[in-house]
Amino acid sequence: MNPETIEAGEARPSELVGAAIQRREDPHLLNGDAEYTDDISEQREAHLALLGSQYGHADIDSIDVSGAEAMEGVLGVYTQSDLTESGVDATLPSDEMAPNSVNPEHPVLADGRVVYAGQPIAAVMAEDRYTAHDALDAIDVDYGRREAVVDPVAAVDDDAPSVHEDAPDNVAFHTEMGDADAVEAAFQEADNAVPMELEINRVLPTPMEPRAVLARYRSSTGELEVDMSTQNPHQMRGDLARSLDHPEDKIRVRPPDVGGGFGAKLQPYAGHVLAAWGAMEHDRPVKWVATRTEDSQSMNHSRHQVISAEAAVDDDGTIHGLRAESVAPVGGYLISGASHVPLSLGLMANGQYEVPNVHVDITGAFTTTTPMGAYRGAGRPEATYFIERLVRTVADELEIDPADLRRRNFIPPDAFPYETGLGHTFDSGDYEKTLDAALETFDYDAFRERQAEAREEGRYLGLGLSCYVEACGAAPGLPETGVVEVRPSGSVVVKSGTAEIGTGHRTAYAQIAANELGIPIEDVEVVEGDTDRVKNGGGTAGSRSMPLGGSAVRESAETVREKAKEIAGHLLEAATEDVVFDDDGGEFHVAGVPDRAVSFQEVARAAYSGNHPEDVDAGLEAASYYDPPNFTFPFGTHVAIVEVDPDSGEIEIERYVSVDDVGEQINPKIVEGQIHGGIAQGIGQALYEDVVYDDNGQLLTGSLQDYAVPKAMDLPELETKTTVTPCPHNPLGAKGVGEAGAIGAPPAIVNAVIDALQPLGVGDIDMPLTPERVWNAVHQGN
Repeated sequence: MNPETIEAGEARPSELVGAAIQRREDPHLLNGDAEYTDDISEQREAHLALLGSQYGHADIDSIDVSGAEAMEGVLGVYTQSDLTESGVDATLPSDEMAPNSVNPEHPVLADGRVVYAGQPIAAVMAEDRYTAHDALDAIDVDYGRREAVVDPVAAVDDDAPSVHEDAPDNVAFHTEMGDADAVEAAFQEADNAVPMELEINRVLPTPMEPRAVLARYRSSTGELEVDMSTQNPHQMRGDLARSLDHPEDKIRVRPPDVGGGFGAKLQPYAGHVLAAWGAMEHDRPVKWVATRTEDSQSMNHSRHQVISAEAAVDDDGTIHGLRAESVAPVGGYLISGASHVPLSLGLMANGQYEVPNVHVDITGAFTTTTPMGAYRGAGRPEATYFIERLVRTVADELEIDPADLRRRNFIPPDAFPYETGLGHTFDSGDYEKTLDAALETFDYDAFRERQAEAREEGRYLGLGLSCYVEACGAAPGLPETGVVEVRPSGSVVVKSGTAEIGTGHRTAYAQIAANELGIPIEDVEVVEGDTDRVKNGGGTAGSRSMPLGGSAVRESAETVREKAKEIAGHLLEAATEDVVFDDDGGEFHVAGVPDRAVSFQEVARAAYSGNHPEDVDAGLEAASYYDPPNFTFPFGTHVAIVEVDPDSGEIEIERYVSVDDVGEQINPKIVEGQIHGGIAQGIGQALYEDVVYDDNGQLLTGSLQDYAVPKAMDLPELETKTTVTPCPHNPLGAKGVGEAGAIGAPPAIVNAVIDALQPLGVGDIDMPLTPERVWNAVHQGN
């Protein structure tokens, strides 16, 4: 792929969409001008610190805060009772969409019991950050220890300790998808039933910037202003309004520069609510910045599932049915949107394959661990890992080449739109095209020959395939805002309800607007996320920004252009239908008379000076709410080639190739960057990252000394290519790219290692594939 980056001024307006324009965000972020939440300071700023539970499961018998309250510089020490006595709701949002669910109330501060280590129990507000944290040590909590349960399968056993009285069996939700009877019939008729057991490791989102908030309150007007590192400011505003019992129209949420979100910054945490509440109580600014350990303990975790699966397949490799049972921990509470992650396994279980019969049984289990939630991909990486590991297992069992097995079962291009039977209709796809393009980057047959020769020399090479499809955008009924406002000077302001979290929206939105209006991209300003400047918004998640936000911006720009043609006709004394728009020069001229023209800037001045048709309103602006008729479904193929040393368990990634189809690309350079970042996170999960609790519910990987994220030296050179299969139902044809790499990478790496070690009898290893785990699989069996 590697598109050559060009400066914005090097592309004509009509060529901006699809051009690899240098991101306008980068100089600001790289030269020291970036402003993150903790960079913002206010006079009389107070600081908040939170006391987290020492234990994974315990009753709180008493809390003595007198020692902390007596410390100089401490403004107040608060528990849940203080919040409720002040008259606020004092709870955090829970998942209202989970099927057959139990939703215990989630207090801002623990109320009588703690259900995970690090759960906030008390809050200190002080004159400075150091005093606030020092005061935490002076709070005396008397705990009554309870038995912890960290394993989700053990949690739903009859003799497991109950995490909540509302859910004595620890079942947070349970659902089934697909037709169990049809699947059973498929297994009765198939030649083979191929089983598989796997456990997907728990990971941390680990954004560069921890959670942070600065809240200000104006008692004279009742206005609450909140600067916050968030990817969903409008939803945050609504959640704060509910938790604080404060009018939503009196709350402004503004995200400054955001150092990564990855799904973990979609919902409010205790520190957000308490900073806002504290600002209102003390009538002074209050800041909270989580430490890295706090982020590890109380920011949502993700991915963990324990899955038992089986495929009904004929001897020729035709897959007739799949069934799976998954138990996923939800942690101590069922937080907002949490059920969507494990439920995506059911929605996407068939992957790229034409499997007529699928049945998935999914249980969410309360455990005494940090709540689980979204992380880059939010359930689609787990679904892809499940199906791609299962397909590899089938290939090994039937001794069929894994690439050939996939080809035999792909959904054919002429079958789209394709109803999966699991609740989705895939929009468009050509899955064999990306597989062929990936394998064409090297000689597949030659690799197999080299692999065989290496094995004779005692070296173990392996090739792993990962063919993924994911659901992006949003379901119908979840629209996104796009506003295009033209100033009298002819410059343009674009407003979107998404939030910039490092993904290049401001460049891409400017490309879309400038392309439609025929103006230089430098004349376009982009505003995102600020709830005072953008009326509504759905935030940044699920690769929704270009399919939804970009489509809304394009529709608004088209509306502005058509209105501008009416005004231009008035200025040119010509009928609107006789006016031609030059999308490179930004001029309107009379058809057949190019010299009789007015510029976009002249039209803008006329729109605001009264020189426009009587039946046309003054001004030049438009707002759109793009409501998608369906999700979008990007897809692709990732290939990893590895060498494994069975004596040390070490893995070297020799080559990594990805071919991704994300629909039409607004900016190929941004697409490439998103794929690179996602692959890095996917490799991290496959090889390094693992959240570990002991049996008492103590987090053993609470710092970056214990939790390994990949470094630059750990990553191979990434060879990225793309194909383009447009989305048929949005005006841009875009499908979304933010999560592709994180979805495709883990099964590619694991399948490659299994392929390498197959001669040694290794059929499966669970992530992360640490040297110790690989060595044990080779020398002690799986």
